[in-house]
Amino acid sequence: MNEDQRSLLLSSSSRFPPPQGVKLSYGTAGFRAGASILQSTVYRVGILAAIRALKTQSVIGLMITASHNKVSDNGVKVADPSGGMLSQDWEPFADTLANAPDPQQLVHLIAEFVENEKITLDGAKSVEILLARDTRPSGESLVEAAKHAFWELTGFGVDVDDKLVVDGANGVGGEKLELLKTMLTGLVIEIRNSGKEGAGVPNEGLGADYVQKEKVVPCNFGSQDVRIRCASLDGDADRLVYFIVPSGSSNKIELVNGDKILSLFAKFIKEQLSILSKEIDVNGNNDYQCRLGIVQTAYANGASMDYLKQLGLESLKAAEYDIGIYFEANGHGTILFSEHYLRWLETRTTELSDAVGDALSEVLLVEAILKHMGWSIQRWNEFYQDLPSRQLKASFLGHLSILWTVMDRTAVVTENAETVAVTTPGIQEAIDAVKYLRGRCFIRPLGTEDVIRVYAEASTQKCSRQLGKLCSGTRIPVSWVWNLLVINFLFQTKTDRIIILMRIYVDLQIFCYSCCHYGGLNA
Repeated sequence: MNEDQRSLLLSSSSRFPPPQGVKLSYGTAGFRAGASILQSTVYRVGILAAIRALKTQSVIGLMITASHNKVSDNGVKVADPSGGMLSQDWEPFADTLANAPDPQQLVHLIAEFVENEKITLDGAKSVEILLARDTRPSGESLVEAAKHAFWELTGFGVDVDDKLVVDGANGVGGEKLELLKTMLTGLVIEIRNSGKEGAGVPNEGLGADYVQKEKVVPCNFGSQDVRIRCASLDGDADRLVYFIVPSGSSNKIELVNGDKILSLFAKFIKEQLSILSKEIDVNGNNDYQCRLGIVQTAYANGASMDYLKQLGLESLKAAEYDIGIYFEANGHGTILFSEHYLRWLETRTTELSDAVGDALSEVLLVEAILKHMGWSIQRWNEFYQDLPSRQLKASFLGHLSILWTVMDRTAVVTENAETVAVTTPGIQEAIDAVKYLRGRCFIRPLGTEDVIRVYAEASTQKCSRQLGKLCSGTRIPVSWVWNLLVINFLFQTKTDRIIILMRIYVDLQIFCYSCCHYGGLNA
């Protein structure tokens, strides 16, 4: 088992945790249980089936059914090349796989078994599995779990020659991509929401911003796109995100956002620079060391930052590097090349426009890299697993809502890439006091609305949600509230003052209630 397979199995198996307190045993009917607890088991049997196919060098069958059991049950079993049941010699291995308590133990069992059986996983791409299921409602999601196992172990996904489906957001990008695809060979692109002849409203229920924020399929995408590589532009084609439709039973997607686009570009360019450096060393001419760096915004997921650090890349200003890769999580970004580096490369030039937000050239670069590396979108998506995050809009901080509805958003001034609040004393201190595992939170004034945006991330979805709520309700000293209210009151019209006084009356009631029940604003 190579390191790529080990890493991807660790990552993907963590998405299919085994049920707590349940021990399963492989019998003549395979594994059977309530369908709600079988996803982990089916995923692991998918791994077993792929290994069995490698061992026998034959086609293996995998059937998802519970035969005559009630509809809420389901099961999974393996058929050997003869059409008969799985060899009894392999049943203990099936049991240990199904009951492995965590991803680390699972990968250890697989590595140990293939070594003892002298099975090489290098040829895993050539295995063939026949997959079938009955008509139970749970069958579809269980089939997806089995497919996920095949893809991770047998070459990380479907053939990279499959088509790319692009959501054009009914904007200029879809229209121009229609022209561009006629010039391409070796890449099949299907464009939906192209906005031809004014059809459809740009960015309404579709487009990169909608997909990135809502994490659901855009208009005209659905069950027909399960496991297919999909991308979404926005109306003016300056943003790009990719996504996977994991199941036809839900409109949820697996988002491959700007952070992962940046990671893909960084990994590829770093490897190419390493190859170039070795070639130069052989020729005895290595008088120039290229500096590669990345730039992310505060909204970049912490897991992506950790991944890029592992690649040895630092984040400063894109213009300070020979090659600087800049990307926002929302899919807005570019790659910059220094004039010095371009002169050094002489005849070598880039096909990527360095204008920030050239989504068409960026989608072509993504496709070229995936094709060159032989990677599927599934493998790309497994670079790292995003930390759960939460974005909120707060029109006030603390219990007195008039603090932020009377004041404009410019009362909050930030520094350090907009991650530290330096005005209105007490706010940043209150945020810093909230501690969660791998927790990170900041506030910043929104540029388009009179509200404050709160970003929070932590090790679990529950923690990120709690962190966001706590920080969007950050409490500050009462003395500061009244000082700010008096200052703002003096600059209001007579009518506005009456409205403010009425709101103060209401908020004082809230304040008194808070003091009685929660210990006041300084609790």
